[in-house]
Amino acid sequence: MRFFLIVATLIGAALLGGCATAYPPQDPATYKALIAPYRLDSGDRLRVIVFGQADLTNSYTIDQAGYISMPLIGAVAARGRSTQEMEGDIAAKLRKGFVRNPDVSVEVDRYRPFFIMGEVASAGQYPYVNGMTAQTAVAIAGGFTPRAQRADVDVTRQVNGKVTTVRLLPTQPIYPGDTVNVRERFF
Repeated sequence: MRFFLIVATLIGAALLGGCATAYPPQDPATYKALIAPYRLDSGDRLRVIVFGQADLTNSYTIDQAGYISMPLIGAVAARGRSTQEMEGDIAAKLRKGFVRNPDVSVEVDRYRPFFIMGEVASAGQYPYVNGMTAQTAVAIAGGFTPRAQRADVDVTRQVNGKVTTVRLLPTQPIYPGDTVNVRERFF
């Protein structure tokens, strides 16, 4: 009888161990990218202000190719760049025969959305809010369902041009374009 109890316990442990999704340990570069300054990508809308040039001041959406198109200077690469880098690029292009001493400011007017699925009340696409954590993303989606795993969430994001999935605590940051998956708990 004791033998059968031990065998049943071992089989149960093996079955439960096989159910858990284990992600390989992430390299330090992945976690370093999680705390790096925000990088622009397709879908972000920028507010570009060229002081003293009302015709150039406007909102521009980054297209699928990763560019914004401005009057006089044409396409400016935005994907993977910071707003400070964009300011320098736009000013340099304007200096080439268009504006003598351009003073340019670039800010994010609207971030691209994030996505949430799994054990939340209303899965879907939502507008990103600056400073968002996994917990606030779940709150925006109507909260956890009764079957939700609440200790952590899986987040799929693009880091250094590579799509990766990491497991995050509720207090860790979510970024624009992230896909958040709230898993179902076992018991």
